[in-house]
Amino acid sequence: MHSTETSNSEFYTLDIGGMTCASCVSRVEKALDKIPGVEAATVNLATEQARVRVKRGSSTLEDIITLVKKTGYEAKESSIRGNLDKKTSKSFWADDGLGRVILSFLLSAPLFLPMLFMPFGIHWSLSGWWQLALATPVQFILGWRFYVAGYKSLMAGAGNMDLLVALGTSAAYGLSLYLLLASNHTHELYFEGSAVIICMVLLGKWLESRAKQQTSEAIRALQKLWPEHAKVLNADVELQGNTGVGEDQRRDLPLDQVLPGDRILILPGERIPVDGVIISGSSHVDESLLTGESEPVKKLVGSKVIGGALNGEGVLIVTAQTVGVESVLSQIINLVEEAQTQKAPIQKLVDQVSAIFVPTVIVLALITGIGNWLYFDSVSIAILRAVAVLVIACPCALGLATPAAIMAGTGIAARFGILIKDPQVLELAHKLNIVAFDKTGTLTIGKPRMLALLPFDQSSADTELILATAAGLQLGSEHPLAKALIDASKEKGVTPIATSSSKGLPGIGIEGMPSSGPFVAQTLRLQSVASLEGSLQHDIVLQKAQGCFEQGQTVSVLMSMSGQDEQASKPIAVIAFGDELKPNAKSAVAALHALHIRTVMLSGDNLAAANRVGKTIGIDEVFAQIMPSNKADIIRNLQNSIKGKKHFVAMVGDGVNDAPALAMADVGMAMSTGTDVAMQAAGITLMRGDPTLVAAAIDISKKTW
Repeated sequence: MHSTETSNSEFYTLDIGGMTCASCVSRVEKALDKIPGVEAATVNLATEQARVRVKRGSSTLEDIITLVKKTGYEAKESSIRGNLDKKTSKSFWADDGLGRVILSFLLSAPLFLPMLFMPFGIHWSLSGWWQLALATPVQFILGWRFYVAGYKSLMAGAGNMDLLVALGTSAAYGLSLYLLLASNHTHELYFEGSAVIICMVLLGKWLESRAKQQTSEAIRALQKLWPEHAKVLNADVELQGNTGVGEDQRRDLPLDQVLPGDRILILPGERIPVDGVIISGSSHVDESLLTGESEPVKKLVGSKVIGGALNGEGVLIVTAQTVGVESVLSQIINLVEEAQTQKAPIQKLVDQVSAIFVPTVIVLALITGIGNWLYFDSVSIAILRAVAVLVIACPCALGLATPAAIMAGTGIAARFGILIKDPQVLELAHKLNIVAFDKTGTLTIGKPRMLALLPFDQSSADTELILATAAGLQLGSEHPLAKALIDASKEKGVTPIATSSSKGLPGIGIEGMPSSGPFVAQTLRLQSVASLEGSLQHDIVLQKAQGCFEQGQTVSVLMSMSGQDEQASKPIAVIAFGDELKPNAKSAVAALHALHIRTVMLSGDNLAAANRVGKTIGIDEVFAQIMPSNKADIIRNLQNSIKGKKHFVAMVGDGVNDAPALAMADVGMAMSTGTDVAMQAAGITLMRGDPTLVAAAIDISKKTW
């Protein structure tokens, strides 16, 4: 797969074949690093992939593939559906298939079973020639792969696990063959040693293969969400309501031929092929595999839909907005693949050890063999103990365990709607002592809502008519509080009353004259309480709104004006707005406390309002009236807050102003409902904007590490 990472570099993803251990990873990386123009290269044994960043115009993809092949491995460009193109289950007789494991054990069983029966007084063994007949196919047919891979590694100027197996088993087999031919010995043969070693390594290879398949399931599950074709409406088709579209009015196109602006027909039960906007129809859409949200989401005309989501009961027509690699699903898959290919600090240490592991083991085996030969004056003892050093030190598990754990952790996280971009974050998350939350948009919904409407004179008009009048003043306004008023009227089934002579008053509010209702022909003004300062009504309004202010709410007042004399104006109602807590904010904090993690909230609100929110959901410490530029400083102080001891701190936010704090924190978590800047600065993206996912991410880290 090829993409442009920056204007000066290109990014390639390759499928690498033939790697068997951490030493192979190290060798491929060293080869890639030597290519002119390569700025960074990482190779992952578990995914069998390499990600290479190359300076634009330096080396081509063909150059990279050619060099990898010269190193002794297979290489090809990875496709965006690469994991689906790979066989999900290996052939029974493949190099790491179960068939070879079973056959090797059947051939080896008569060689090692006599030793198992000896403690029970049963003494029997096959003749040396029968042992040779059984061990030879295990050594040179089933074990041939180790000779081929070991030879390739030698030609590349390095060693790997296959070389150790080939050397060790060949030494045991060769010694046994020499003893058989020289003296026709039966009891001092070691054919069972070479055969059993190959059996066990083949078993390990089969288990590794299964582990790789299982840890790639998360990506395959996401890739399967893409339908192969999309039903694209012909350009001349005119939509009339939600009437059916005949087959002659549409055509089935492969996904890579769908363009932004195309109109797509989606039938009930079908996967949505592109990101887009509904222009006809309504339905419930299941986005669980993309966002982790278990309940289907109601979608209407104007609603956005994500490619890969499952359409429910309705027929939808969607205008495509983003397709291919730009789609949300493609970006999610890319993030997961990138996280699984990158290396955590502990894995980098493993690779450094593996780079010198094989030559070190060979030297130790030689020292062991020579030392035992000199001490015991026995060639057979010397060879057997040297063989033991060679085969017991196979580093395959060393190289697979860490990337497999990372793949499993990131894969499971993706299923829950937690996208982990950086494996270092996955390694650090289980060490967290403190989690700091931004308030607005993280613990709260992030959208103002009308929370209260308090009339001054209950007899003058009911609250619904006052709401209709206030909403009518705000028709056409893009101000967040105006939208909150109109939304409140919709929720209550109230139709806004149209006004005339409407005009905005900078720094004050808006005024107009209702065309009907109890205030018809009166000039009304919806304004901030602060704009009343100095008037006779200021103290009256303050008294009415006191409780709202104490809760940190924003308050407007609806006034009836008396000509040009503002002092004679009369307050009609106080309207309070606020940002509601997310329903699961309290349980999110409780889940962190259950993990013995201290919680902190950063807010720009006044102290009383911030403390009220913190107390409601159980936050341990509240920082109020914080400027955005100071959030990063607070995170730094928290990291060194107690007796100079390093504390691991996570920051959870959603806005541009959270980006410095997200970058400063040991672990940054961004809500997907927030800004792109915040998500770029964070190592973890929470797809549902759900704060309970913070504890879930930490729990996944604990289980992974």
